[in-house]
Amino acid sequence: MAQEPAPAPLPDAPSATPAASAPAVPPDEQQTKRIMGMLPNFRSVSAGTVVPKETTRQKLQTATLDNFDYTSLFFAGVIAGDSFLAKSTPEFHQGAAGYARYYWHTVADQSVENYFVELIVPAITHEDSRYYAMGREGGGFFKRTGYSLSRAFITRKDSGKSTINYSEITGSAAAVTVSNFYYPTPERTVHDGLRNWGLDITYDSATFVFHEFWPDISNAVFGKKSSKAAPTP
Repeated sequence: MAQEPAPAPLPDAPSATPAASAPAVPPDEQQTKRIMGMLPNFRSVSAGTVVPKETTRQKLQTATLDNFDYTSLFFAGVIAGDSFLAKSTPEFHQGAAGYARYYWHTVADQSVENYFVELIVPAITHEDSRYYAMGREGGGFFKRTGYSLSRAFITRKDSGKSTINYSEITGSAAAVTVSNFYYPTPERTVHDGLRNWGLDITYDSATFVFHEFWPDISNAVFGKKSSKAAPTP
């Protein structure tokens, strides 16, 4: 009697794919690389997105993009022009040479702060320099606003755990301290230093709020999101 052939082995069970293990971020919740197609939004992570650990190299790249993006250099010129007209630093004088002094000081202020807040301090303290949006699923307007404002004082470590935002608090203070080396002596007062420190943190807090609600604003104004979503490192 002929021996029956052995039954064919059953196929392996299908493995879960990354796409199936985590829901995709809705298009209307995605952060874009730029706000209104212009302003940099390189540090924002869309609500519900899981991204790999941020490396020091990525922190360097993001800080450099924020510093030398064409819009950053343009708005530095606007800020310098306002200070020029207000004669906020009389020692710079007026005229083309005076405006040039205001401009390079403004660019230096932006660069020093960005490198301290987004690179130097985060690399030392192992903090994640990105902004993680809460999104509509996280709560209503007031909850999201409170969350985004709090990000100036609370952030994530590279491990994902919450921590005090030393990058923002001490990084801004360090930037103000460094600026004393290239500003005229009459401008190096404790009062001016504390004021500038507070303004830096306030500005960053307001920026976080704007980034949090940018997808909502985009949907309300333009009706749909741009296809160029913020990059995942």
